[in-house]
Amino acid sequence: MSRSTVTASKPALPGRFRPEAAAAVHTATLMTFYAASSAPTPLYRLYQTAWAFSPMLLTTIYSAYALVLLASLLSAGALSDYIGRRPVIGTALLLELLAMGVFLCATSPVWLIGARALQGLATGLASAALGAALLDLHHERGALTNSIAPMTGMALGALGASALLQFAPAPLHLVYALLLLVFAAETALTWGTPETAVRRHGAWASLRPSVVIPVRARAALLAVTPINVAIWMLGGFYLSLMPSLIAKVTHSSSVWLGGLAVAALTLSGAAAIMVARRRASFSALLAGAVMLAAGMLAILLGVNHGMAPVLLAGSVIAGVGFGAGFLGALRTVMALAEPAERAGLMAAFYVECYLANSLPAIAAGFMARRAGLVATANIYGAVIITLSLAAIALALVNQRRARATALPSCPSHG
Repeated sequence: MSRSTVTASKPALPGRFRPEAAAAVHTATLMTFYAASSAPTPLYRLYQTAWAFSPMLLTTIYSAYALVLLASLLSAGALSDYIGRRPVIGTALLLELLAMGVFLCATSPVWLIGARALQGLATGLASAALGAALLDLHHERGALTNSIAPMTGMALGALGASALLQFAPAPLHLVYALLLLVFAAETALTWGTPETAVRRHGAWASLRPSVVIPVRARAALLAVTPINVAIWMLGGFYLSLMPSLIAKVTHSSSVWLGGLAVAALTLSGAAAIMVARRRASFSALLAGAVMLAAGMLAILLGVNHGMAPVLLAGSVIAGVGFGAGFLGALRTVMALAEPAERAGLMAAFYVECYLANSLPAIAAGFMARRAGLVATANIYGAVIITLSLAAIALALVNQRRARATALPSCPSHG
């Protein structure tokens, strides 16, 4: 959400690392934050078994992360423009270290909610400041890294936690201990990177959330809302309830399936962004909606017939829809904002994203307690498919209108 203020060639405060090395440090740090965000997902079943809490509480634990992350982005997303990138990144790393410590000491679901809330605060601060720092160092590569690093990090977190769960002792502690060590190393490395933002007045004023939708962007934001809500609904379900659902429908005790499902969704999403980044917004949006609907159908087929390979294949297809749809929606909306309007519009866009990521997941947890996980997945999936089809219809209608508007008027005769 922050904008670049200086270039790497004239840093506000030189560091020990050259720009290329600094970019590598920031990229690794960004990926580690998102790896930590998905690491608890394969472990939720163990927590449920140990502490006997409901699916609704499980989704509440996850949603504490998403909602606090949203609040962090809205209030402090521009803070590094005023006090510098390194202080904000350093603060985020210290908060994340504290979150890892809370995970390590957790003895009840309340501890998990606290740890996830701390993670949300830290990740919101980090993603804004790290994203801005990467753009400062190299705008084009930084934009690409900001697009794919979060999804790649989430895949690594889910797979890494699954591997530790399978092969290492103390699975509810070791993953957080290792992440704590990595974050500690990244904290030290961060202070060797150049400071790329010049300090200026207005830091306190920047903490006031500003959500502004320019008049010319309102119709576009409304048009992309169905696909945006659908993809973030899917992400929230995968990171909260999917491992429990897979275990139930496949009758498998394998710890890998939940992590593989998350990795299939996120890695294919990252690949789709790589492929679609040079395509037109309309093409990315339409392809994303089609793939999301098709992938969701395959996921539901796998769920209802207990076929893990079909479910994982559906996750890959839906992940392509996730990446392409998100990229298309973001480009469609942000292209209509002037530079001074981008922060406010991006804030509005993220409000929609993270509310769709958290609130439907809480509703799914509530439904699962009463109707069961499979019935809940069917209803949830039907909503996602319906939203995807609505997105396809809206995209085609808007494209037809745009073409009609662009056609030159025929000269009159008479």
